[in-house]
Amino acid sequence: MLTLPRKPDACELCARKTVPLTKHHLIPRTLHRNKRIRKRFTKEQCLTQIAWLCMPCHKSIHRLLSEKEMAADYFTITALAHHPDIADFVSWIKNKPAGFKPKFSRRTN
Repeated sequence: MLTLPRKPDACELCARKTVPLTKHHLIPRTLHRNKRIRKRFTKEQCLTQIAWLCMPCHKSIHRLLSEKEMAADYFTITALAHHPDIADFVSWIKNKPAGFKPKFSRRTN
């Protein structure tokens, strides 16, 4: 039986509390059947490597990174936190109130 990480009290990137959290698959689900992904990660890793994120952090990751980039280089919370653009976003949003919803511009790439 697969065990998902326990839902924390705060976003795993910005550490804001009292915000609704969403599951972010660190290995994108659309790539689980990809041969390279299947060689690199076990089925259990694909299904259980998740991060609990607030919606603004979750949206910023998907805005900044492609699914291939996530699977290749950013499949851990630590790696995501060290991405320069994500780190800038997290440092900006971490002091915003729980109900704050940033307006994201359209992704151009």
